[in-house]
Amino acid sequence: MKDKDTLRSEYPAELIKSGERGKYVKSYREGTNIVVIAPDLHKLFPDSDSVNRALRKYAKEHRMTLT
Repeated sequence: MKDKDTLRSEYPAELIKSGERGKYVKSYREGTNIVVIAPDLHKLFPDSDSVNRALRKYAKEHRMTLT
């Protein structure tokens, strides 16, 4: 058995060439939890840190335990 990369005919070469190899490998290795928020909320919470701070504050105020 040969270890050779082959491109299947259903994948156009132009599409493959336009991509970036390993673009998400770091996130994949770390493991991810992706949550999509509404566009209007994104204005208030533009990044993961702001979302996490708000959720921690909410959990504390509602006496929810983080495990």
